[in-house]
Amino acid sequence: MSRALPPARTPQTSAPARSRRTATAAVLLLTASLALAGCGGEDEPEEASPEAAAVEGETVLESGPVLNPLNGLELEAQPARPVLTVKMDNSSASAPQVGLSKADLVTEELVEGGITRLAVSYYSAIPENVGPVRSMRATDIGIVQPLKSTLVTSGGAAVTADRIGEAGIRVINESGTGFYRDESRSAPYNLFNTLTEVADKLKPVDPPEPYLPFSDEGDLPAGKPAKGLSAVFSQGHTTSFTFGDGVWTNTNSFAADGDTFEPETVLVLRVQVGDAGYTDPAGYPVPETKFTGTGAAQIFHDGEVVTGRWVKDGLDDTIALEVGGKEVSLPAGKVWMELVPAQGGSVQVQR
Repeated sequence: MSRALPPARTPQTSAPARSRRTATAAVLLLTASLALAGCGGEDEPEEASPEAAAVEGETVLESGPVLNPLNGLELEAQPARPVLTVKMDNSSASAPQVGLSKADLVTEELVEGGITRLAVSYYSAIPENVGPVRSMRATDIGIVQPLKSTLVTSGGAAVTADRIGEAGIRVINESGTGFYRDESRSAPYNLFNTLTEVADKLKPVDPPEPYLPFSDEGDLPAGKPAKGLSAVFSQGHTTSFTFGDGVWTNTNSFAADGDTFEPETVLVLRVQVGDAGYTDPAGYPVPETKFTGTGAAQIFHDGEVVTGRWVKDGLDDTIALEVGGKEVSLPAGKVWMELVPAQGGSVQVQR
């Protein structure tokens, strides 16, 4: 259930699928490409002023609407910054979570101890404060690399930081811009970030390709009735949703009242999970989701579930969806993506 949001905090000053090419990509390429500022950098965003010049004898394509690559919805204008992905705690100790409602895409992943964390991605709107912010995992490479995200995280194990860096992912950690501690909470669940400060310091970059296949109405075949679902990640954690009024509501959410993320689609991808090769401070082995290859998929939309497969050729590739051997697209709208272990996890559908 949702939790009440605590009084606003004043931030403390901290130390300095085969890639699918769609018509959307043609629209998105109108944005100028500039380098992303470094973690916690002080450079101000540069103005992008693309100019179109018609060359005699060439066909000039009319630009269409600007679409959000995270959910397929139309944007008023191309954001002058990259996607921001925040690693957020997803346990009762994190309640209430702050900033979920403004996300464009939420991805839930298994971590050590059988619990989960959220990779919460923002593009169309940036909330002022987000958290509790927790550490990154190697699993995050396959989640954020196709988004060209800047990853906002408390930090991570040295082996994880090395792999994230080798993947070319920009990271803002606890020593960077916007971080503060909410003294009304217990550590480590009291680390928050003023995300608007981070966004203000980032330069424009080329927008990412559509993360999932989207179209206005989608082309999903008819599915079976589904009033709700429970995604079982382990014996210790299950995430449940019910459908109503066109959206899926997370019935065991830790979000603050009025700050929940209510997607039009819940996308359950069955994934292989291996050992990341190290343990956490409590001695739990750290799992790593292998977010590449192919696996079973369940698409929950409009009170129905459609069964198919997902395909992702590499960690930096976007995701394709297939039903009956045919590629399909999702209706434009917010998505909650569940990376449920193929072994040890399960999905229960309420009819």
